[in-house]
Amino acid sequence: MIRMEDIKQLPLEELKIRLQDAEDELSDLRFQLALHQLDDPLKVRHMRRSVARIKTVIREYELGLREAVQSQN
Repeated sequence: MIRMEDIKQLPLEELKIRLQDAEDELSDLRFQLALHQLDDPLKVRHMRRSVARIKTVIREYELGLREAVQSQN
C-alpha cells in the first residue's frame, strides 16, 4: 500500500504510471479473490484505496490545486 505522503511527492507522470500498475494489480487481486486463491482478502480493499489516493492527487493536479513537481531524472 502506498502512503499518502509518498504519493504527494511524486510528479504527475510517475503518478499516472503508478495508477496503471495499481489498477492492474487490483484486477489481478479481484481475479484471485473470485477463484478463492487469495490468502488475504483485505489486500483488495487496500489496493482499491491506493488507487483512490492516486486518482485524488492526479485530480488535484488537473484542478490546479497542486503544482507540478519536477522529475528527479
